[in-house]
Amino acid sequence: MAHRFMDPAPLAELLAARAEGLDRPFTVALDGRSAAGKTTLAAVLADILGAAVIEGDDFYAGGTEVRSERPADLVAACIDWPQQRAVLEALRAGEQAAWHAFDWDVFDGRSCAALTVLAPKPIVILEGVYSARPELSDLIDLAVFVRADEGVREARLIAREGQIGPWERQWHAAEDYYFEFVRPLTSFDALIDV
Repeated sequence: MAHRFMDPAPLAELLAARAEGLDRPFTVALDGRSAAGKTTLAAVLADILGAAVIEGDDFYAGGTEVRSERPADLVAACIDWPQQRAVLEALRAGEQAAWHAFDWDVFDGRSCAALTVLAPKPIVILEGVYSARPELSDLIDLAVFVRADEGVREARLIAREGQIGPWERQWHAAEDYYFEFVRPLTSFDALIDV
């Protein structure tokens, strides 16, 4: 791992330096466990850098029921990465990207009726668990692991989701698998503790 940060400002400086002079957007994946602070960090970086942000949760595809598959299969099914890939490719080509986000409010498997539209900017941030997955690696310029203290992360999860039940636990097991076997900490370009 080349870079370790404790504060967003030096990470923002690194991103700005890496993006300078490119004739296409510089794409950053902010990956990490649920409730690690990826969305908040993405918003801070977007504010500092004027970056475009793609919310990984918009591409949730894992369904609303408790599933019985192995964690490896859940990792493969959780996010519609082909759609994420299409969005990244459009932005990389200097084109506007559009998609229908998963509707977390109704939580019945539907996507939102409204279209999410994003214009390309010099820096594009894809934030969310699985954002640094190997299937997107050729479109990601810098993969950042976002880490929070376990106690803080668990408190955030409970505040956000209420009781942690079987549905949540299946996805936590999938994350365990992903960060152990697919994208271990040592495979990231940078780490930030938030």
